[in-house]
Amino acid sequence: MRAVQVVRFGGPETLVTGRLPEPVAGAGQVVVEVAVADVLFLDTQLRGGWAEYFDVRPPYVPGSGVGGRVVAVGEGVDPGWTGRDVVTTVVGGAYAERAVAVAEGLVPVPDGLDMREAVALLQTGPAALRLADEARIAPGEWVLVTAAAGGLGSLLVQLAHAAGARVVAAARGERKLAFARELGADVTVDYSEPGWTEQVRRATGSDGPDVVFDGVGGEIGLASFGVTARGGRFFGYGAPSGGLTEVDREEARRREVDAHGIEQVQFSPEEIAKLAGQALAEAAAGRIRPVIGRTFPLERAADAHIALESREVLGKVLLLI
Repeated sequence: MRAVQVVRFGGPETLVTGRLPEPVAGAGQVVVEVAVADVLFLDTQLRGGWAEYFDVRPPYVPGSGVGGRVVAVGEGVDPGWTGRDVVTTVVGGAYAERAVAVAEGLVPVPDGLDMREAVALLQTGPAALRLADEARIAPGEWVLVTAAAGGLGSLLVQLAHAAGARVVAAARGERKLAFARELGADVTVDYSEPGWTEQVRRATGSDGPDVVFDGVGGEIGLASFGVTARGGRFFGYGAPSGGLTEVDREEARRREVDAHGIEQVQFSPEEIAKLAGQALAEAAAGRIRPVIGRTFPLERAADAHIALESREVLGKVLLLI
């Protein structure tokens, strides 16, 4: 089968298309004929050698989520899965024509939802639902979302708006800010400009936002934590800046800020399946809208990574196989 491998740590050129043996389903597993593979910013970081939190070594097939049709089942798996269209996280990489998945992690694609939309929600949907639930967003509260035009950020803007909150969307450039306003943001700020946190304070009042969803990390994450209202809730789960936000726990206690980290968006296959099923149902009912910014064929996986690293994509990037 055709597959893309990271042959060494480095730039996008280290993504090489070649042929690998067909995968075989073990006990409790299935083989999925992949139609769409999810592409995460994390994939670009791991390719570059950022392995502080993950154990990966070249050569490896990148990616962790796919959508497609079940073509084989292993021992102990209901044969009724064969021929069904599903989305799922995978064992051993997603950038390939076929992938192995744990049967407990399979999520059927509901009627009326396109496979690309389903894959776009597979990993960002569970994260958005978990974060919104843990944040306990109340009507009238101020919610700040950084990286608001990305796959996860765009869902959080929609969920906060639907909960009756007043949303401040932070992103880079007017194109992304206009997109966030279309999704329901009440206020937008460009965090590439000096003094952006003061804009947030002026918009939300001197106390700052009640809830902060930080998908950026680094200095922007620290600034986002600093602007969180006393007694507020802070969620730092993203690291496209190169590192997760390291919150000063003593300052969080002093300001009575309930601070959470990446553990909020780390799931078992069973948890992803449950939450992804909920997200897909919400999308099928028209209550949330996954945003697909760019799609690429498998052999252009390097271009997909370049697009993500350019920070110009609105929403999700996917590979079509």
